[in-house]
Amino acid sequence: MTEHSDLDQKTRYQFNKLQKRLRHTVGDAIADFNMIEDGDKIMVCLSGGKDSYTLLDVLLNLQKTAPVNFELLAVNLDQKQPGFPEHVLPQYLEALGVPYHVIEKDTYSVVKRVIPEGQTTCGLCSRLRRGTLYGFAEENNVTKIALGHHRDDILETFFLNIFYGGKLKAMPPKLLSDDKKNIVIRPLAYTREKDIERYAVFRKFPIIPCNLCGSQQNLQRQAMKEMLKTWDRQFPGRLETIFTSLQNVAPSQLADRNLFDFMNLMK
Repeated sequence: MTEHSDLDQKTRYQFNKLQKRLRHTVGDAIADFNMIEDGDKIMVCLSGGKDSYTLLDVLLNLQKTAPVNFELLAVNLDQKQPGFPEHVLPQYLEALGVPYHVIEKDTYSVVKRVIPEGQTTCGLCSRLRRGTLYGFAEENNVTKIALGHHRDDILETFFLNIFYGGKLKAMPPKLLSDDKKNIVIRPLAYTREKDIERYAVFRKFPIIPCNLCGSQQNLQRQAMKEMLKTWDRQFPGRLETIFTSLQNVAPSQLADRNLFDFMNLMK
């Protein structure tokens, strides 16, 4: 669906309301974390999933009205998964008139060779993908790398680290890479996944499933996703409160000696 489609009045009202909410949450995240500055060249990582399609769509709209000028470059990493429909993204982006580049790198074979059958492939796949995208960004004078992680992704990561990693950390909305060469931004950081799902249906994005990990049903992340969905149904507002806590940290009320000088406390 496009914004000019022939919709009934109720559907158009619902779409406009949802689109306004998405632009609002993305705009707030960009402003709160100074994600986009004048003259930025932003690489939007496009996987073919609902999140990255929504990210690009909202950024294209904000680009028209933003008080600063910035450039968008859509980039897809073709990981050579069997049956990957290579024509879908180029056709979609060409129809939009969006500058894009497809990086072809066979990380699929690497992951399948290294990870034993039945084990989670996401960790290695993510590292290989990140390294390739970081390298491309450096070579093409990209100033910011935009990823499609949303609020629910951040909360899922938070609980994954607590339950399985013994760490109190999540995904920051803005990140300087370890080598200090790339800045990663997550403009959807305030946006709910259920809003993105509805928006993707309205917009009829040509979704491309991930055949590498999409069939792994017993992932720890999936368990976190189901837990959060249950909480959202049973306790409305709980997820909003938990996310707010990530922005309201009191180091002295935790137990990390690297964050607070407990050893030298004085009366």
